[in-house]
Amino acid sequence: MPNYLSIDTSAHTSVALVDSATGSVIAQKTSPKGNDQTETLSVYVRDLLAENIVKGKDLDGIFVGVGPGPYTGLRAGLVAARTFGFVWNVPVHGVMSLHALAERAVQSGNVPEEFIVASDARRKEVYWARYNQIGEILDGPHVASASTLPALSVFGVGAGLYTEQLQAAGAQPQEQSFEWIADAANLALRGIADLAAGKDLSDTAPQYLRESDAQVPAFMKQVKA
Repeated sequence: MPNYLSIDTSAHTSVALVDSATGSVIAQKTSPKGNDQTETLSVYVRDLLAENIVKGKDLDGIFVGVGPGPYTGLRAGLVAARTFGFVWNVPVHGVMSLHALAERAVQSGNVPEEFIVASDARRKEVYWARYNQIGEILDGPHVASASTLPALSVFGVGAGLYTEQLQAAGAQPQEQSFEWIADAANLALRGIADLAAGKDLSDTAPQYLRESDAQVPAFMKQVKA
């Protein structure tokens, strides 16, 4: 039975195995922490495939979240997905990580004509994008203070972290979604739908949206110059 492996490390390590014919989620592993991608990702992939008696070379392909997200965590998932794809000789498809949140919101059956999804960008900011009722992206992705978001319903962990700021801006944080992070299962569901619609998912370039926290010291810049 052909399957897709799905990986997202834009928030936590999340790995899923999805039936490519039906879109049903066969199995999923998600770390409870958001800073252990390097330690957990390869182990999760190994165990997920072994537990479901799947060989990497037999996959239909790999979906990987391209962010937005922090440098270190996001890069871990992208490098791993590209490496697996090369070794197993299977295609790797890039999907924006915020699409996973939008997919979950749409699947809940309780979204207005337009809505926002928001993930944690740290520095008291969120990564966000605007979608219509069927999950098509209308605007974004962006990184900004929660207080600057449009006055719409907001889904995702970002809505829980910055409830007061969003409410002050006229937005409506959706309480049922306060624990939602981008996960590999919903990422794959969105990827499968996009492939079926003929969309090109070959681009796996990361969407960082801002510079890394790690900067070259000023004295090193001067020496290099």
